[in-house]
Amino acid sequence: MNSLICLLACSAVIAVNGFATVAETGPSPTKDVVSKVAVAGATGRTGSLVVQELVERGVNVVAMVRDLEKANDVLGATKEGLEILKCDLSSPEEISQCSALKECDAAIWCATGFAEKPKHTPEPKNSLQNFLEKVFPMFTKSEKDQPKEEEEEKISIDAVGLPAISNEFEVKGENNGCPRVVMLSSAGVTRPSWDEEKKAMFPGSADIPIVRLNPFGILDIKAASEEALRQSGVSYCVVRPTGLNDDWPSGSRPILSQGDMAVGRINRKDVASLLVDVLSTPDATGKTFEAFTLAGYAPAASLSPSLQKLRKDSEGGLPDPQMLEATYSVLQQLLPGEKQDSANIAL
Repeated sequence: MNSLICLLACSAVIAVNGFATVAETGPSPTKDVVSKVAVAGATGRTGSLVVQELVERGVNVVAMVRDLEKANDVLGATKEGLEILKCDLSSPEEISQCSALKECDAAIWCATGFAEKPKHTPEPKNSLQNFLEKVFPMFTKSEKDQPKEEEEEKISIDAVGLPAISNEFEVKGENNGCPRVVMLSSAGVTRPSWDEEKKAMFPGSADIPIVRLNPFGILDIKAASEEALRQSGVSYCVVRPTGLNDDWPSGSRPILSQGDMAVGRINRKDVASLLVDVLSTPDATGKTFEAFTLAGYAPAASLSPSLQKLRKDSEGGLPDPQMLEATYSVLQQLLPGEKQDSANIAL
């Protein structure tokens, strides 16, 4: 009986897009909610698809890029409704000075990676210090005692650029109840921090390559960046896709869930469509969710019925451990492949 209750309650956590029994109404056209959108990381494999999706929907785009030549090759400089903007996403100062960004109604963050941390510039010496070092070297530090030149440090673009962009949109206030900033994150970002008991309880989620390896600590960085976005005060949505696979059928039905239990596959085209869809969906605001797709099932007309079932981040995590177990049990049954072995799925 308890298992049945948990599985029924799980419908509040797992939102199968289109399985809702209520009548569905089509979403507001994206261009009716946002007329211009900034895309950070616009030349990336997913970011470029987001740009394409927005332009096809009649939304003007400001593509924020590091390399103009690459952007022209990837995006096409003459594309109508597209403005390519060179911007260092690791520099809050440069982001704040982007006038084109201030003209946008919303932003989609698709960037990731590292940049060199600015080196510390030593304070200039005054004339007395120079005189003492020349005349009385015994009273000054020897060369071996001088601090070594700082090694090149790397900083996460997510950790610096995302909060900076959020600040630009926080001052704009509400946007018809829709998210101002949409973040492309990743499923699995919380799993490296799970204790051993939780990892043993949910091995199909925890014991997968990306979580075990966590290259360059990227999952931890994404998790911290998510939290920075939540604390920024801007209206937001965090989308955590599972394994990005361009060979997986596109145009498939998204399965949305919470609790960071999901393992599966999703085509980047469907991720791009999902990121753009939530821009005009009030039910996405203030929520974080994982997403993969079911091949062979067409998407529904609207995400709203699915998103309505999900909890806002302000409500906290899943309140009932049994609900978390039920979510895990159902999601494991939806694993792709005949063997349904999560350890062999690239998340």
